[in-house]
Amino acid sequence: MRLATFNLLHGRSISDGLVDPNRLTTAVHALDADILALQEVDRDQSRSGHLDLTAVAARALDAPSHQFAAAVVGTPGFHFRPLTHDDDGHGEPCYGVGLVSRYPARAWRITRMRAAPVRSPVRIQGPRGRLILLRDEPRVVLAAVLDTPFGPLTAAATHLSFVPGWNIWQLRQVVRALRELPAPRILLGDLNLPAGLAAAVSGWRTLGRQPTYPASQPRVQLDHILLDPLGGDRLAAVSAVSTPAAAISDHRPLVVDLA
Repeated sequence: MRLATFNLLHGRSISDGLVDPNRLTTAVHALDADILALQEVDRDQSRSGHLDLTAVAARALDAPSHQFAAAVVGTPGFHFRPLTHDDDGHGEPCYGVGLVSRYPARAWRITRMRAAPVRSPVRIQGPRGRLILLRDEPRVVLAAVLDTPFGPLTAAATHLSFVPGWNIWQLRQVVRALRELPAPRILLGDLNLPAGLAAAVSGWRTLGRQPTYPASQPRVQLDHILLDPLGGDRLAAVSAVSTPAAAISDHRPLVVDLA
């Protein structure tokens, strides 16, 4: 089984600023993941050609199970409104996370988390990289109970806040929410936390430790695949971990193979 998580930067290349669905397809196809979590995902946004990026990724992997969960309607950093229920803003420009699986999904669950009440500095990568003060947006956890060769497995995708401390509070929320779903449980996503802190806060096992950000010369790991130790002994051992270069995004994907 191959697990992967990838912050897409809505499919944009930092080299030329363009969103090309063929680049996205090539990058995702190369991962060859059985379970893929996506962050910074657009649906029906003009900046990404009004594409459903989760559906593009699912086609690239020939994966029958996929779902998008909107965190906001609109565009973060500009104009957006939060979602307060399970309506995913269908028919409007949305931004959130996606989960793609080659295994059939028994059930899906969405958990929403409110935004931090303060702005925080964020570095924008690229030729003119700079620090800007950004307003945080609401976050979302998308979980699926999958039928896999190991038996039922819960996989979840999320993208936590960039605001220090708030992301720790959110991670604890995520752990509580996922404990209501069947074990074994795996959390995949951009947690905006270093590996040691993510493991310490969650109490979950880090399946792969390699830097993922920034993509050109990764120095820090923000993207993680964590395994809940409760029931996690049903899964096989990790046989390989990689962070391959991709033609899109300011993050590298994190890929974990289970023997």
